[in-house]
Amino acid sequence: MTDQTSWLPERVAAAEREVGGTFDLTECVQEPIHLLGGIQSYGALIAIQAGHIAVVSENAEKMLGLAGLSGSPATRLIDAAQLATLEGLADADTGQTAMMPVQTTVEAGSGRFDVTLHRSCGMLVLEFEPGGSAQDFPMIYSPIRQALMRLQMAGTVLEACRAAVREIRAITGYDRVVAYRFESDNGPGEVIAEDVTGDWEQWLGLWFPATDIPPQARRLYERNWIRVIADVDDETVRLSPPTLAETGAPLDLSMSVLRTVSPFHLEYLRNIQVRSSMSVSLLAGGKLWGLIACHGREVNALGPQVRSACEFFGVALSLHLAALQERDETGVRDRSRGVISRLLEGYSDGPVGTWPMDRDGLLGLIPCEAVAVRVGGEIAAHGAAPDPEALAALLAELPVPPFGEVWHTDRLAEDLPAAAALAPSVAGVLILPSGAPGDCIVWLRGERTVSRRWAADPDVPVTLGPHGSRLTPRGSTAVFLASVRGRATRWTVTDLAMAVELGRTVVGIAVTHARRVSALNVELTRSNVDLDSFAHAAAHDLKEPLRGIANTATFITEDAADGLDEVTARRLASIQRLAERMDELLNSLLYYSRLGRTELHRADLDLREAVLRAMVVAGPRLREAGVSVILPDRGVTVAADPVLFDQVLVNLLVNAAKYAHSEGPRRVTVSGGPDLMVRDNGIGMPPHLRQQAFQLFRRLHPAGTFEGSGAGLAIVRRVVERHGGQVWAEESPGGGTTIRASFPAGRDLQ
Repeated sequence: MTDQTSWLPERVAAAEREVGGTFDLTECVQEPIHLLGGIQSYGALIAIQAGHIAVVSENAEKMLGLAGLSGSPATRLIDAAQLATLEGLADADTGQTAMMPVQTTVEAGSGRFDVTLHRSCGMLVLEFEPGGSAQDFPMIYSPIRQALMRLQMAGTVLEACRAAVREIRAITGYDRVVAYRFESDNGPGEVIAEDVTGDWEQWLGLWFPATDIPPQARRLYERNWIRVIADVDDETVRLSPPTLAETGAPLDLSMSVLRTVSPFHLEYLRNIQVRSSMSVSLLAGGKLWGLIACHGREVNALGPQVRSACEFFGVALSLHLAALQERDETGVRDRSRGVISRLLEGYSDGPVGTWPMDRDGLLGLIPCEAVAVRVGGEIAAHGAAPDPEALAALLAELPVPPFGEVWHTDRLAEDLPAAAALAPSVAGVLILPSGAPGDCIVWLRGERTVSRRWAADPDVPVTLGPHGSRLTPRGSTAVFLASVRGRATRWTVTDLAMAVELGRTVVGIAVTHARRVSALNVELTRSNVDLDSFAHAAAHDLKEPLRGIANTATFITEDAADGLDEVTARRLASIQRLAERMDELLNSLLYYSRLGRTELHRADLDLREAVLRAMVVAGPRLREAGVSVILPDRGVTVAADPVLFDQVLVNLLVNAAKYAHSEGPRRVTVSGGPDLMVRDNGIGMPPHLRQQAFQLFRRLHPAGTFEGSGAGLAIVRRVVERHGGQVWAEESPGGGTTIRASFPAGRDLQ
């Protein structure tokens, strides 16, 4: 349950303290208006428990013509047949209240009454009012039927409300009837339609502070469609007993049509010079959307039949308003679904893991000034978004809800002051989670400054009025103009529904992609296994015939001795050279294929010691090329498989010797932390060929220019990727090539 004290705005409490005196608006907000222990005097109340009258209003004996009601059998007042019918109505699925004409017993004088009934605190509560004539119903039915037909012709919410106030005033005879729409559940309200007698001031377009209708009153309006106050100066009739033995509290009169009125509300009505009133609830989705408020300058005790007609009219108007809103929202949703369809068109068949780039589509889905998409920590924005730094800081402060939910506010400065300070131009935020934790789509709305005509100064809701220290008189004679700041246009039900629908669509596509990725991974794993097996078998099986070709060429050369002509000798030498080259390539392919079949044994390696071990193999080539090695600092470690990491270092050091610059000094530097870096000052690589250099057997220079199979960097990449890392080449400062390789801890890719 909402804390009523926290619901009262601080500025309102501050204004009250300024006034002083005896008035306490907090007390008004906390008042239990359903437990006031009394009724209005134009009717009488009894409550029946276990067949006996347990509670009576103090005027019941006089109005009902029977003394000694309290504690007596209910059949003294109403015969058993009528009582059984009343019990059946109370238990029927016809709503929380019902109405029935009743004739009292002969002992009670055979009086005719209209009885409204409901259950409360385990009792059958009967409220008696003088009975109307049988001819009253046709007189009421005809105008109500015509009013409902005219209501159905209204094509917009405003037209329906204008028709409603006009018809209800004609039926009830009140001097003023207004349609009042709430801005939000606990917000202020605006008069959007009015029908008023000529000498009364007009309220159309005026706003009334939220404190005029506190939370407990709004809850009762949601439960009870209609509320009638016959006379603000009526003397409250108390109930006997004043409290129930079972609860220690007065009888709960939440559903009572005769319930007495809060003195705060009575003083409010007196201050606006109203003698009688009626309120009819307008509900949307079970929530209070607005009210039809009726005011009269004379006493007006509407009979049960007129009240029922007005209640029925309120239900019909609520349904019609809901239908109009649903029609409008359906049109908006259809257009938004078209945007979603275009936005995600081709996405389900596109590359896995990408987000559609149509930012204009996201802007078109929900009206806003800007939209931002955060994926994997990267933020892309479209529209009038804050600068990138402010936007990143704002998104870091915003809460990302779980999948299937959205988080929104149209008053960011009030709900998240820290976030509002980072982007003062943003007042409204709607957040939809869209992927991995932290990934989201965020729609942003700027501040919308709105000028409002208030029926009283909203910053001073309490003054010493003509009727004492009570609520300020409202009315057009005391209009205050004030601007609402720090608010954005409210996110509508349709806005939220479209965001959720987009989220469901994205999740559905993500599931489809996940299945595709899983199937592709299975296929890729099988293909890799087949490819490794093929490469290993091909390299192994081809070596034997190749060895035979090389040996045969050697035998022919040796056997023929000096008997070969020059061309034949040259051709045999080419066969031997090509066989040796092929053998070298097969050895590289065989080793490359084994890398995918070898199990990793990761350990923390001292980089300096690993380089020294690699130099045992690569050292002769480095010395031959005149390349000096600058060792890494002591204590630097790399998490890698020792054998495979040695191969990485050997290949990179040999490459530094192979591609050393013709002019000295020649050097290669090895360092680490966190990435392995091998930097030389050799001939370098053309930028556009650096990626190709890591392909198997891909040589960047013409054949014969440099020796080798062209598999060195491909082996380096295979080893690094087996460790879950990446490798790339870049230019060294002053020329040459720098190879960087990452070896993230604990990310082996088997």
